[in-house]
Amino acid sequence: MNETIEWLLEGSTWVEYKTRLDLLFQDKENEDVIESRKRMLHCPEIKSLIAELQDWPGSVLTSHKNAGHLIHKLTFLADLGVRKDDPGVEEIIEKILEHRSSQGPFQILMNIPVKFGGLGTDHFAWALCDAPVILYSLAKMGLQEDARVLMAVEYLAKLVRDNGWPCNASPELGSFRGPGRKEDPCPYATLIMTKLLLEIPEFRRSNNVSLGVESLLSLWERRRDYHPYIFYMGTDFLKLKCPEVWFDILHVLDVVSRSSTKVDDHRINEMIEIVESKRTSSGRFIPESVWMAWKNWDFGQKKEPSRWLTLQVFKILGRYRAGGPDFSRILTDNDEGGS
Repeated sequence: MNETIEWLLEGSTWVEYKTRLDLLFQDKENEDVIESRKRMLHCPEIKSLIAELQDWPGSVLTSHKNAGHLIHKLTFLADLGVRKDDPGVEEIIEKILEHRSSQGPFQILMNIPVKFGGLGTDHFAWALCDAPVILYSLAKMGLQEDARVLMAVEYLAKLVRDNGWPCNASPELGSFRGPGRKEDPCPYATLIMTKLLLEIPEFRRSNNVSLGVESLLSLWERRRDYHPYIFYMGTDFLKLKCPEVWFDILHVLDVVSRSSTKVDDHRINEMIEIVESKRTSSGRFIPESVWMAWKNWDFGQKKEPSRWLTLQVFKILGRYRAGGPDFSRILTDNDEGGS
């Protein structure tokens, strides 16, 4: 077996589990997959996240870029493959579903200062920069056909415009709107809305997804002179970083690579080339930026290759190979083993 795959399989339980599923394409009923998933669910780090999420909604959200907030920890667990029927998860989901707005999206506890158009008080509300994150997590955990989730998704999907999704929020947030022109798309809202819709079967091939993907690629094409809502695609955007919390190159590539609306697009190829250029001589990837809330994880340092980051990059690159995953090239190019 290739040394890079062996290196991944020797990593943490969640890396082993996702490597078997996403790189080796082993069946979920495979004995090794079943055992690795059991070990993942019993891993202290994963049990700790599930226990922490029992306190939903947790602390007041004052910044959607807060990587340590529960909405992002929920997404990380969902991306690992934690599901609604796993120990402790049902209780979390029940608490999320309790705070359903009249429009459909689920609310979280937040506080938007008056100077930004908010009310300056703690209250339950939703915005297009958090509601899709929660819905994406619920869908990944097995609620993609739940009537309450679908109602919320359909409401948010209708907010799309020809250039993507705008900044939008629930009535509880008063006149809040991000720092941009009303006619501009919000890059982050467009990213996570497109990501959400790709998890919902009835939307995967929809025009909404096509609009979202094209909006993201257009932002890349115009990155030097167009910065809606003060989102840039410069030096910080290009840094490899996990988990996928904000607006950066891996998050964008992960989302657009899930869609079949673009094939051999030069804008995607440009981003792919940049990511591939960051590979070490061993064929692995080192985090270039970290979220301090995740400093104790293998991707929370910038000194050595991260198994989780490497796995994430391989998954993205594999979606662009000859119409489907072809990890043989990814794993053998410049792969000298060791790190």
